[in-house]
Amino acid sequence: MTISDPEIHSSERQRTLAAAIFDVDGVLLESPHERAWREALRGLADPARFTSKMYQAYVAGKPRMAGARAALQELGVPDADRQAIVYAKHKQKLLEELIHAGGVAAFPDALRFIQAVAGLGWPMAVASSSKNANSMMKTIRLASGKRLFDMFSVNVCGRDLPLGKPNPAIFLLAATELRVDPTCCFVAEDASVGVEAARAGGMTALGVARRGDAIPLRTAGADLVVASLDEIAIDELADGRLERRTT
Repeated sequence: MTISDPEIHSSERQRTLAAAIFDVDGVLLESPHERAWREALRGLADPARFTSKMYQAYVAGKPRMAGARAALQELGVPDADRQAIVYAKHKQKLLEELIHAGGVAAFPDALRFIQAVAGLGWPMAVASSSKNANSMMKTIRLASGKRLFDMFSVNVCGRDLPLGKPNPAIFLLAATELRVDPTCCFVAEDASVGVEAARAGGMTALGVARRGDAIPLRTAGADLVVASLDEIAIDELADGRLERRTT
């Protein structure tokens, strides 16, 4: 694809995009996931040690048990493999309570971007390892009254796959169900493992750095990193190019 932004890898310059794949938590929704993971640590480790940086590095984008195990191992919790089962169950209970209490919100720029991409007539998929992604999206309505959940022609959230991110399986599955070549897809991700998965699948990776974490996303190989999806040039996207707005 023809892109002037210095973050774009030179090998990608001739790629033409035609489909979009979105992660959910941190890209489309501001969810209570991180809070639930932190509070569920009580009795296992000091919740204050579970920082946002740690969440992004060890939990975000990973299947539930993999994230639980990685977090406990990093915190030095004894018998992490066994304790991860308890930790994950407690986290899920807390998360469901927070969702029920209205703890989920959509990022306004994400809703604008989703509608803009839909307006281009592009097929869109949503792909999250979280088994809670669908229930959260069903709580969000756009100005049209349509649920966010219903905006995607393909939904592979929470599918049981042999390997989680950074393995590209979930994104390749989304591309297959979209009936689009992976090289014609861009993936919007906020986690380094998600960016790595997109790149491993031969897709263009759009890093969404809402937490000021642009550097890890670039290091993971993101083709373009933005703090807000409002930064994307829709007119260029219409021509198959992922570029930053210049005005």
